[in-house]
Amino acid sequence: MKQKFNIITSTCVPLPLENIDTDQIIPARFLKATDKEGFGEALFRDWRYDASGRPKEDFVLNDPAFRDAVVLVAGKNFGCGSSREHAAWAIAGYGFRVVVSSFFADIHKNNELNNFVLPVVVSEEFLQELFDCIADDPRMQVEVNLPAQTITNLSNGHSEHFEINGYKKLCLMNGLDDIDYLTQNQDKTVEWERANPNFC
Repeated sequence: MKQKFNIITSTCVPLPLENIDTDQIIPARFLKATDKEGFGEALFRDWRYDASGRPKEDFVLNDPAFRDAVVLVAGKNFGCGSSREHAAWAIAGYGFRVVVSSFFADIHKNNELNNFVLPVVVSEEFLQELFDCIADDPRMQVEVNLPAQTITNLSNGHSEHFEINGYKKLCLMNGLDDIDYLTQNQDKTVEWERANPNFC
């Protein structure tokens, strides 16, 4: 799942529902595993498949028009509920690189960042405009520019700036998790410890 993040241009999967919680993103019965692999298959499991395991034709992830999209556009308060990191594993495992919403639950937002998925917070007006444009043309695209911290609706040129923690931005742009970052800076840690032998 470690991928360097720079500029992504993609179509969007629309999910215009508010308060999508982590149990809807990944149902609790799938939480027994501790390995991140395979969770993408269970993303929105109860919305994607019926009781016999057949895909539901009316669910957006089963629509061929959105098959190649790596941007999920979701309603307000995405990722609320329990703090399970498996929800972010499922989103990343499915192949989403970006989730756009007007509000994210804090823990889920951080879990996405830790799993190389970029949560982009936009205004409610911009979010609704995206939903409207996707409804008009499922092939419309957005450009997500992490260095500039902008998201642009390429169907009309409208753009918004988004915020991101500077450390997380650095990690995403360089494909680093927290351990990678510490390892890369190990020499600086050793140098500081030598210069401050009595620090405790």
